[in-house]
Parts: sequence; structure tokens; C-alpha cells
Amino acid sequence: MKFLIGDTIPNLTSTTDFLLLEWSENRELQILHFFVFLTLYLTTMIGNLLIITIVVLDHHLHTPMYFFLMNLALMDMGTVSVIIPKSMANSLMSSRTISYSGCVAQTFLFFLFGGSDFALLTIMAYDRYVAICNPLQYEAIMNKGACVRMAVSAWICSVLYAVMHTSGTFTITFCSNIVDQFFCEIPKLIRLSCTDLYLVEVGLLVLSCSAASGCFVFIITTYVSIFSAVLRIPSVQGRRKALSTCLPHVIVVSVLTFTGVFAYTKPPRNTSPDLEVGFAFAYIIFPPMLNPFIYSMRNKEIQTALRKLLCHK
Repeated sequence: MKFLIGDTIPNLTSTTDFLLLEWSENRELQILHFFVFLTLYLTTMIGNLLIITIVVLDHHLHTPMYFFLMNLALMDMGTVSVIIPKSMANSLMSSRTISYSGCVAQTFLFFLFGGSDFALLTIMAYDRYVAICNPLQYEAIMNKGACVRMAVSAWICSVLYAVMHTSGTFTITFCSNIVDQFFCEIPKLIRLSCTDLYLVEVGLLVLSCSAASGCFVFIITTYVSIFSAVLRIPSVQGRRKALSTCLPHVIVVSVLTFTGVFAYTKPPRNTSPDLEVGFAFAYIIFPPMLNPFIYSMRNKEIQTALRKLLCHK
């Protein structure tokens, strides 16, 4: 959208549509993009649905660790479902549009599932800490009621977090409806602001980064204590069993953190638009897609439950 010098910049707050970034203007590449995203989306959904099914059907997995893992799988499915299907539909229909209400909903749900994801990973770190560093009190501390309260707290905090960011973003007066990203990403929406109200959302983003950093420091501190306790376990088999329950969580946290850092802490002026899109794509699709494989790769309980399920079928 171009404006001549001296023209009055229109108030686009009441716009009915936003225009998202096209992956390509070439029809063949649009179809290719659709099928690539479809493959990644189905892989993510099937993997996480399999984790949920296994945990629900196998009573041996009705423990706090797998209860939280099932919740994590639900959140991962939500994260990709908020972004990917709309991008696929736009490629299939050779369109760029997303409605104003659709953009609001996409922003809210993305922050809801993303915030829940990180909150739950923090809770899972605490669960492993209690299991390894205080095993005699584990059942008393991580009882069913406590686990449900922790999960509900994560969801409630994430709802408030999503409301805060969504309301802070969409009170802005937009001077353009062209979003330089394939989904409604808040930093890109802020760039469309022509008032100082965007500073409110910038402050909220700084607050969010501080909260995320606090969670990350808590996870790191927790695992320092966990690994110190593991090294004091006398038997080699005991150390291996303890590490096998911790390493998948460490890898999942690392993948989510590093993709998020690359996506949102890069220098904006020195990064090409294509690279920004690539970082955002990696942050959205890779953690949810890889999590089921990471948790099942060295987990004998999940592998055994999966074999039982497949043999039964």
C-alpha cells in the first residue's frame, strides 16, 4: 500500500481483512507449498495423537509425567492447527487474505497454546526434579489433584497471557493491512502501527521475554540439581534409567528455546525477509513435530505401549 507525500494516512483499524505474505506467485510452487505443509501438518498431528492415545489407553502410563506429556501433545496440536491450515488454504486458493477477526483469533490462540507449552515444560521439569531428588515424597507431592491443579494453572495463566497480548495489539491504529509474514505475528503487526499505542505491546513483549527467561532459568537450575543427584546414584543402571526420563525433556526444551531465540532475537535490520520467514516456520512447526519422536525414541514404556496397541489392532 503506497501513500504520496502529503496524503493523509487512512485509519485502517476498521479494516475487514489483512494481507499475509505469499510463499510464491508461481502456481506450481503454491501447490508444492500446500503439499509440503500438508505432509508436515499430518506428521505432527498423527505423532501427537498417537502419544495421547497411548497414554489414555495404557493404564501403566497413568502417571504425572505422562499426564503432562499428554497435555503437551494437545498444546502442540493446537499450535500448528492455528497457523498451518490457514497457510495451506491460502496457497491452495492462491489467496493472501485473512479476516480481521481471523487475525485476532489466530493471535490469541497462538499465544494461548505457545504460553501453555512453555508453562507445561516448566512444570515437567519440576516433576522430574521431585521424582529424582525427592523420590520418597514423590507420590505425596505429585498426587492426582496437584497435577490437575498445575495443568489448569498453566492453561489459566496462558489464557490471561493471550488476552493481554491480543488486546494490547489490536487497540493499535493500523496504517496498513499488509502483514510481512505468513501468519498474524505480533512484531509484524506492530510495524503497521501509526500511533504510539504500539509501545504498550512492546512493553508487554518485554514482560513476556522476562517471564520466559525466568522459566528457562528455573528449568536450567532444576536440571543442575537433577544431574547432580543422578551422579550420586551408585548403580549404572539406575543412572541410565534416571537420565532416560530427563534427556527427552531437556532436548524438547532446547529445541523450543533455540528456535524461539533465532526467530525473535535476531537483528531485524540485518536479517533478510526470507530468513525471518524461515525462522518463524522452524519455530512453529519443528518443536510440535519433533516432540513425539523425541519422547518415544528412548522411552521403553512408550515403545512397549505402542507395540501393545499395534499388536492389538
